[in-house]
Amino acid sequence: MSIDRQALKTEMTGWRQELHAYPEFGFEEKRTSGLVARKLAEFGLDDVVEGVGGTGVVATLRLGNSNRSIALRADMDALRITEQGNGNYRSQHQGIMHACGHDGHTTMLLGAAKALAQEGGFNGTVRFVFQPAEEWGRGAIAMIDDGLMQRFPFDEIFGIHNMPGLPVGHLQTRRGALMSAEDNFEIILRGVGGHAANPHSGNEVLIAACALVTNLQTIVSRRLDPSDIAVISVTELITDGTRNALPGLARILGDARSFRPEVSSQIEKQMNIIAEGTALAHNVSAELIYTREFVPLLNDAALVDEAFAAARTFLDDAHVEERREPMTASEDFARFLEHVPGCFVFLGNGEDSAPLHNPNYDFNDNGLIHGVDFYTAIVRRRLSSM
Repeated sequence: MSIDRQALKTEMTGWRQELHAYPEFGFEEKRTSGLVARKLAEFGLDDVVEGVGGTGVVATLRLGNSNRSIALRADMDALRITEQGNGNYRSQHQGIMHACGHDGHTTMLLGAAKALAQEGGFNGTVRFVFQPAEEWGRGAIAMIDDGLMQRFPFDEIFGIHNMPGLPVGHLQTRRGALMSAEDNFEIILRGVGGHAANPHSGNEVLIAACALVTNLQTIVSRRLDPSDIAVISVTELITDGTRNALPGLARILGDARSFRPEVSSQIEKQMNIIAEGTALAHNVSAELIYTREFVPLLNDAALVDEAFAAARTFLDDAHVEERREPMTASEDFARFLEHVPGCFVFLGNGEDSAPLHNPNYDFNDNGLIHGVDFYTAIVRRRLSSM
């Protein structure tokens, strides 16, 4: 029986705005995962399992006799950002908000689960994966470490992220590299602080830190192949000084983005050389702490073609776009792609949408139904009942 799309859109808008009003940080999504599990049980899914990877939820829908399986994934966590919007569903949790649209992603997958449970139209198994803690790159790993692939096996996986600036009703993705790796770094400079009136009496670290911030930018401009895309951003400079005291300790924090492991390794190597050289020139010491948080998101080329074909069943050709360049934001959906092939797509959130991670951002509810249409179309295409 075909589901009433307009009634579903209205129902989904209510779910999305409730999720938006009660955001939860990574691995704290207890209220969110509880709502998700209740809805999935109401839809009549075969198995609904909570607590996967901490607060994740996995539900299963089986139909027919095929052994093939497909996974659909949404993220559930919010950010530590204070919302500036004035909507009647604004965040009720001070200092936390859905500034990246995970409330919308969760809602789209719930809507797809309801539509597929009611309408069918496929032959095989669908896994609905609701993931915690995407924002800090730990949720996918936690679910995988908790036996996701063994307990709920699937052959391929698909996911959606909303995209501000892209019109609602537009879908965009690309073959191969879509999103970058993210490495985090911290450089600790140690010297001897002292009175601001007597800089010669110690080895303060602030001048060295300022030089180091500038020197780090030469890694991309002078140490990497120009054909490789990379970004190094210093985001914090913290010292133990005060208005009239020169610091003896400085911490420089930031992140680096790239698309190949070789580039990541070269960035770390050059960062260490520059940190030690700059420190030596200023008679202080340097320590580099370098970690790899996200891996590059690499779409399977054949499944990108399948995603485009599925999208064209409900969108005009002009609204289905191949993205020309990868983007240097990161997504831990990439962790699933280390185990099975898959495809991640962007759906438009509107040309006038505030940017992601902005205190004025809000998910555009007019895009919810397009997420349902994509998920149901790709399931029926990949698990054909013919």
